[in-house]
Amino acid sequence: MQKIIPHLWFDKAADEAAKFYMSLFEGSKLNNKTSLHNTPSGSVDMITVELAGQEFMLLSAGPFFKFTPAVSFLIACSSVEEVEGIWGKLIENGAALMPLEVYPFSEKYGWVIDKYGLSWQVMYMRDFEIKQKITPTLMFVGDQCGNAEEAIRFYTTLFEHSRIGEILRYGENAAPNKSNMIQHVDFILENQVFAAMDSAYEHGFTFNEAISFIVKCDTQKEIDDYWDKLSAFPSAEQCGWLKDRFGLSWQIVPSIMDEMMQDKNAEKLARVTEAFLQMKKFDIELLIKAYEK
Repeated sequence: MQKIIPHLWFDKAADEAAKFYMSLFEGSKLNNKTSLHNTPSGSVDMITVELAGQEFMLLSAGPFFKFTPAVSFLIACSSVEEVEGIWGKLIENGAALMPLEVYPFSEKYGWVIDKYGLSWQVMYMRDFEIKQKITPTLMFVGDQCGNAEEAIRFYTTLFEHSRIGEILRYGENAAPNKSNMIQHVDFILENQVFAAMDSAYEHGFTFNEAISFIVKCDTQKEIDDYWDKLSAFPSAEQCGWLKDRFGLSWQIVPSIMDEMMQDKNAEKLARVTEAFLQMKKFDIELLIKAYEK
């Protein structure tokens, strides 16, 4: 089971976006689609997909949050032709942050915002073995610039099966970035690859709730432990959501919620929805009581 799942918040386009993203990657499929009613956002669609074997959740829940490049997704490609094919689809009605060109670190690379506002990096990996097709990448900017190393060391102590790869730092002539800042690093949480970087340029954006990371938990103790260690802003605690001290949003969710959310019994789903909407941190026992009532 994938422990940590990227969660993407859309206004209305989650279903359309899910179909588009599945068309980009071989081995993709729709796992589940559920509609919840009587939420603060009205009726919302929750869609779970696998993209190249990796699970993502997409939500249509209103125009409250907008994607920013503070979190992007690096697509590892085995050929220049694959890069160009994926780039061509992503750039349509989108915009390039870094044009598709030759760079010192790759013979073919580009950074693009797609038509839904989501950011992707598309990169030819040459002879590098591709073990994970899509890598969530965190960019620490603004007030968080310079905190990438502290953050990844914190995350790798929090999650099991974790480690930090080789850290590439900026050189002496990389102003406004400082030489002790991280230019790029891969790190592993729960056997999943992530990446991080600092950027001291004026970007005008940072992390927000548009992209969060779901952490699936089997026990209440596990939920309690993650909640206590991650949550840094009590005002952000709602319906299993929290925000850590670096501004990144997480959802600490019981694994059993998958079964509950996929149940076709409308009354059960309504009871569970009503129950969790009243919670900050999820209580497994109360959710089960609502589900089995």
